[in-house]
Amino acid sequence: MRNVVAGKKFEAFEGLMRRNIVLVGMMGAGKTAIGAELSRRLGRPFWDTDAEIERAAAMTIPEIFSRDGEAFFRARESEVLSRVLASGDSIVSTGGGAWTRESNRERVTRNGISVWLDCDIDTLWHRVRARPTRPLLQTAEPRQTLERLMAERRPVYALADIHIETNMGDTVEQTTDQVIAAIETLKPMILEPK
Repeated sequence: MRNVVAGKKFEAFEGLMRRNIVLVGMMGAGKTAIGAELSRRLGRPFWDTDAEIERAAAMTIPEIFSRDGEAFFRARESEVLSRVLASGDSIVSTGGGAWTRESNRERVTRNGISVWLDCDIDTLWHRVRARPTRPLLQTAEPRQTLERLMAERRPVYALADIHIETNMGDTVEQTTDQVIAAIETLKPMILEPK
């Protein structure tokens, strides 16, 4: 695929320079990979909120969950999200549960546009099943837990400004092309500060 940012397409992003592009969706949806590619293509800073939480705590997310619990983690996640959104002009990859908090959705809406990377359950399971770094999946039936989380979160993810369906065979480049094309269609809305 050709780079859709080239030429006239780049003009659509001039109005985005004060807006964050925030990737939301389930664990394993590709938010970090797509965020890094968007950052590279658009020449904008990239923040992975999970990585920022781990850096600030000097602990892994599973360690934070184990020691302090999910509520503590979610509070730190909101703090980090606020901080990175305040920097503006960034690409932000959020944890799977960040978008489920109303206060986080409000922050993102004020400071950026939200992009839901929507993967089917088989693709998600293929990507996360062998990773012990997903504390919410440390259950007796992790696939069923993933299915339940997905069912609970889908209606909330659907509140995002942009919905991108991704599949097992999609490359990072193809999905990034889709995100950029979708953002371009929002140009009239995003040129106006919220």
